[in-house]
Amino acid sequence: MDVRELQSINLAQILKEPGTAEAEGVIREAITAGEDVLPLQGEAEWSVTVTSAGEEFWLSGEVHGTVLMECRRCLKPTPQPVDAYFQHLLEFHPEVEELTLVQNEDDEDVYRFGEPDLDLSFFLAQAFALAMPYTALCDESCKGLCPVCGADLNLTDCGHAQGDAVSGALAELGKFLDEV
Repeated sequence: MDVRELQSINLAQILKEPGTAEAEGVIREAITAGEDVLPLQGEAEWSVTVTSAGEEFWLSGEVHGTVLMECRRCLKPTPQPVDAYFQHLLEFHPEVEELTLVQNEDDEDVYRFGEPDLDLSFFLAQAFALAMPYTALCDESCKGLCPVCGADLNLTDCGHAQGDAVSGALAELGKFLDEV
């Protein structure tokens, strides 16, 4: 099995005769999931296995890494471990120009691909994004931001009391929220 930075696997051999293909690699800096860029702390490691099953192929894999998310209270970058696993059914159709999701006659989701070099970036990014926590908290005791001045209450005591009037842009936002 070769380790690579390119997120792909060559299936030429198992397109000719039944068998299994394996690959593993790393993703550096960030994972791009659609329009979202998910910054990583360190590298994310991935591994996949593709097994021929008659006219179809079974893709199974995993990706592990640490994503940097904003703390929901203070907005500080907060590392969150992610362990993602995925399995998909694939079909090879040489006329297909890009990965396409279809339903087969058994109403199963099948991804069709047209090149022996299967680009795995979609599968890796999708699994990683779906396995991420919804929100992050830098610490259970995080005090968050002051609703009056926006100061990080973990770093400083700005002097505002809990009931102080909110001013500026935060006040306008408060009015909007009251209306909703």
